[in-house]
Amino acid sequence: MGIALTMQEYLEDNHVPYDIARHGKTGSSAMTAQASHVPGNEMAKGVVLRWDGGYLLAVVPATSHVDLERVRKLVGEKVELATEDETSTLFPDCDTGAVPIFGAPYRVACVVDDELDMRKDIYFEGGDHRTLVHVSRDGFERLMYGIPHGRISG
Repeated sequence: MGIALTMQEYLEDNHVPYDIARHGKTGSSAMTAQASHVPGNEMAKGVVLRWDGGYLLAVVPATSHVDLERVRKLVGEKVELATEDETSTLFPDCDTGAVPIFGAPYRVACVVDDELDMRKDIYFEGGDHRTLVHVSRDGFERLMYGIPHGRISG
């Protein structure tokens, strides 16, 4: 499959240069980082949460877990993990479990962990379990402009 069309268009519409690398099929972002020899704290993953009658995409380093209490404090309401079925319906051009890190092109609210702001490079799944996308910190900042940031991982 490669990079999901929605993600590719979002990168190109925002004039963010990116690189793509293929890797063996993996089951998680942490495994992708390991298989691709990428530091786990430079690998971003998206985690879908139920929030305010809809959904919220929490973007954290692959080596971290979303701290639901910290997210609640940031957004002001209770959040809980969404199911894989719910997640799949939000990102129809992505394989099941390959959650993107961009909410805007999918019309999903998003929040980003501060830890990712400190990285020189950011890597993420491209919409399947075999494609790794790389952007610079500047590119990541451009893609996440206006998105709330906070300490949301543990």
